Amino acid sequence: MDDEALIDSFWEARTRGEFFPVAWFDKLTIDQAYRIQLGLVARRCKAGEQQIGWKVGLTANAIQEQFGFHEPVFGCVLHRSDNGHVFGPFDLISPGFENELCMRLNRDLSGPVSVLEARAAVDVVYPSLEIIETRGPFTAQIALALADNAQQKTVVLGTPGELPDELESIGARVYVNDQLVGTGTGAAVLGNPLKSIVWLAGKLGQYGRRLKSGEIIMTGSFTRQFAMAAGDRVRTEFSGVGSVEAGISKI
Repeated sequence: MDDEALIDSFWEARTRGEFFPVAWFDKLTIDQAYRIQLGLVARRCKAGEQQIGWKVGLTANAIQEQFGFHEPVFGCVLHRSDNGHVFGPFDLISPGFENELCMRLNRDLSGPVSVLEARAAVDVVYPSLEIIETRGPFTAQIALALADNAQQKTVVLGTPGELPDELESIGARVYVNDQLVGTGTGAAVLGNPLKSIVWLAGKLGQYGRRLKSGEIIMTGSFTRQFAMAAGDRVRTEFSGVGSVEAGISKI
């Protein structure tokens, strides 16, 4: 099938609530999956949503080991939520979160770019949580997960600030219901979170896309992915950057 026919098939499945169409299990290449993702996002935007940026996922060794896939991936960000946002108990499908630095660009970028060029293009940085949904068998069907926008649901952004000099040494402390559940550093994100922007600029070029001024880039988690449940409050503190939190109500 050509790209449009594939996108049609996945769009029809999505409209009936099937995010990982069983008919396509083990049948997609990663390249096809990205083309479907971009096509579905274009249709969602035509229907009234707005793409505000990008995510880079599977950047930390802990997450690559968690999901058995050993290269970064990208997805599109269409929604953001304010710091402290509390989701309803039925707002999310099998939710979880990742702990990331989100960077806003002040100029366009197209690959290949250097780490210095990526740094120069960053306007501000936010402490952030990526809120993800597991809408199907992620580990068994990575291609379908990418077609389904790489688990993306929304991002929760803290207060923006200037980009620190040494991103590798920034520490993250992750709390669920005030209990420390994980720690990590910026070095876990491809060695330096700016390298996620470098990778993304190059990867998007393969699909005729570029990063645009004003877009936000979720650069990848400092830790493994954590599940969320009704009643949970989660908070991540990034040294020298700030903190961000979110929750899910019980009722």
